[in-house]
Amino acid sequence: MALTGRTALIAALGSVPVGVWAPGWAGLLAVNAPLAVACACDYALAAPVRRLLLERSGATSARLGERVDLTLTVTNPSGRPLRARLRDAWPPSSWLPGTETEASRHRLAVPPGERRRVVTRLRPTRRGDRSADRVTIRSYGPLGLAARQGTHRVPWTVRVLPPFTSRKHLPSKLSRLRELDGRTSVLTRGQGTEFDSLREYVPGDDTRSIDWRATARTSAVAVRTWRPERDRHILLVLDTGRTSAGRVGDAPRLDASMDAALLLAALASRAGDRVDLLAYDRRVRALVQGRTARDMLPSLVDAMATLEPELLETDARGLTAAALRTASRRSLVVLFTTLDAAPVEEGLLPVLARLTRRHTVLVAAVADPFVARMAASRGSTEAVYEAAAGARAEAERQRTAERLRRHGVVVVDATPDRLPPALADAYLELKAAGRL
Repeated sequence: MALTGRTALIAALGSVPVGVWAPGWAGLLAVNAPLAVACACDYALAAPVRRLLLERSGATSARLGERVDLTLTVTNPSGRPLRARLRDAWPPSSWLPGTETEASRHRLAVPPGERRRVVTRLRPTRRGDRSADRVTIRSYGPLGLAARQGTHRVPWTVRVLPPFTSRKHLPSKLSRLRELDGRTSVLTRGQGTEFDSLREYVPGDDTRSIDWRATARTSAVAVRTWRPERDRHILLVLDTGRTSAGRVGDAPRLDASMDAALLLAALASRAGDRVDLLAYDRRVRALVQGRTARDMLPSLVDAMATLEPELLETDARGLTAAALRTASRRSLVVLFTTLDAAPVEEGLLPVLARLTRRHTVLVAAVADPFVARMAASRGSTEAVYEAAAGARAEAERQRTAERLRRHGVVVVDATPDRLPPALADAYLELKAAGRL
């Protein structure tokens, strides 16, 4: 039994005349005995909570930051009307800070034998699976003096997917891809690109593209057109070790890497290439292989949703071995990792030759914009020291990137908002040059 504030108020008001005119046990009994009887009757007339039937419906997935509406249907099979307050409990990261109380609590009135629906509105602030906790219902009697209270388990899970904010860059990158593909008036040719078709020569065409044999068979000068190589294999490798847990702005480095990986995957699938995903630290955390172009992006997003950085050092040898097993033929291996000197020099560089012998390797690293702001700060002694520290950090990253380039690795180092388009541009340049 749960007593309400109304009961406490009546008891407090009743104690005033008792204290003035009839202080003692007799006076207290005269006031509280009827109140106790009224509470017992009110409790007996409240609709039973345990017999209520609860069902959930609604979305099972949503992107980070989007609103999720979940419907909870409450059926009252008893012969008493249900007047209740309901709390639909979810993990704290299911709501924006400060909005949980308003979003999770509902007033409910269900006549006997009928059902009512309440909508719980979530707005998750973290990726991953969010599972419903208990539904607590407090059923009040007609007098509002006492209530029955109980809980129900109504399981439901919402998978919060990466937001993919970089998709705004996709139209411009697809436009450039169409230019490389020869679908616009701009035609490019790179070493290793594939022959597409013949067309009539127009002023301004590269004379090296003239097909003299075809010209001899026709009455017009014919030139070859070229298209980027297709059906190539792209392996996205996410380093989920401790360095991916470092926060850049409001999110971990891993989230920024995921956003860039999704843009590259969407672009590569439109270009006719196959995309796989490997997430690794000391063991395989996620693996997506052999998906069709239609299923590839949803599969990647679903696999990335539950990935979290692990607070341990990445096993570079194990990562290399897993990448070689996953990419059985020549591929573009895109490694999302750090450019910090120690992890690269002690972990990646000793085993890098195993990858570069068989594959084209591209390293994508998330730079911290705060370091650039530190390097540019001036105006006080403290600011000058910060500038020196920032400049030293940037110089170390540049030296590490240069060491990777000497091993034949393409390096893309950019801040979280610039990394996705920069990585897409690097992919298009490799594709135009026939290096995939």
